[in-house]
Amino acid sequence: MLPAPRPAQPLGEQRVVFADDTLVVVSKPAGLLSVPGRGPDKADCAWSRVQASYPDALVVHRLDMGTSGLLVFGRGAAAQRALSMAFEQRLTDKRYEAIVGGAVPDMAGEINLPLIADWPRRPRQMVDMVIGKPSLTRWERLALETGLPGTTRLALFPVTGRSHQLRVHLQAIGHPIVGDELYAPPDIETLAPRLLLHASHLTLPHPATGQAMAFHALTPF
Repeated sequence: MLPAPRPAQPLGEQRVVFADDTLVVVSKPAGLLSVPGRGPDKADCAWSRVQASYPDALVVHRLDMGTSGLLVFGRGAAAQRALSMAFEQRLTDKRYEAIVGGAVPDMAGEINLPLIADWPRRPRQMVDMVIGKPSLTRWERLALETGLPGTTRLALFPVTGRSHQLRVHLQAIGHPIVGDELYAPPDIETLAPRLLLHASHLTLPHPATGQAMAFHALTPF
């Protein structure tokens, strides 16, 4: 029997973490698109909310709709290019927090599994050892006591930035993220009303000065 659909959850407020003449960093709530989707019902997104106050803000990277946390926009094309290059050249450091199914026995490790789009089941991604793109995630165990039975809290450090990378990598090692409608089995998916994945820390070079900037968004679960 399929589990009953989860009730819709109200979206939290999007908070501006930092803003200056070239950079805007926000904390996106879970359930909000990063950029507009298809159709007028999907027009509300992190980008449109930022542009209401900063009309020159342009997209640098994205978070999945279910993921909350730090999201960066460049103000103007030059800032967008500089920030995009910083992400592409791995000049940024990203940390996520997640609650995953099962008791993770080790204190730390890494997941080095190539990923590719699962085209017949889009938007899903999958591990493909032959033609997948190199993908690397490092992780640390934070706690075995999370408030949810049979789960573990992890810190995640993606070295590469593939679509759904953290979600697929954790599923692949047998510890899918709680609340994941695409990759978790029903008993893990339904433990929470949202995907328990949050972009909590980000460091990057300022697009104008090159100065190292560090941002933090408190994990809401």
